[in-house]
Amino acid sequence: MADEAAPTGADDTEVEATPGAAPEELFGALLTRSGGQLVLHPSREQYPKLLRTLHESGYHMVIDLCGVDYLTHSGRTGVPASVATERFEVVVNLINHKERARLRLRVQIPVDDARLASAFDLYPGTEAMERETFDMFGISFDGHPDLTRILMPEDWLGHPLRKDYDSGRIPVQFKGAPANRPATR
Repeated sequence: MADEAAPTGADDTEVEATPGAAPEELFGALLTRSGGQLVLHPSREQYPKLLRTLHESGYHMVIDLCGVDYLTHSGRTGVPASVATERFEVVVNLINHKERARLRLRVQIPVDDARLASAFDLYPGTEAMERETFDMFGISFDGHPDLTRILMPEDWLGHPLRKDYDSGRIPVQFKGAPANRPATR
């Protein structure tokens, strides 16, 4: 693991890439830094192997996994120039307790093939996080044991956190409150 040690400069400052310099890599994926945290940018194809490598290297816990929709935000920062940005991104935050280290993964997901391999086999705690990302963004996770809606009803149409989802007005009826009662002062 000595050859996979974190590069220097992982303090709380942003480190800009030197123009013309070869991009940095860690664990075989492109590396950037954000707020003192190492950020890896694997392709969808690299993602499953990278997760296995990270697990073997002591990153035994996924503390967060979520989706991001960049439909209305084309000027994205923090992504290496050689990475083709897509509309969706899956962001995974891992922690290595022994080394007291955090690591973030940012995986680009195209809208016309919104899927990614599931992390569930290595990180069972991702089961609900992947279901929520599926439910809210429509990103599927290949190999997930129960990829069903978790927040919305099963018959719900669409994915509410997509930027092109039409937000309508849904009346809320609180239990025990009379329906259609005019407001009193």
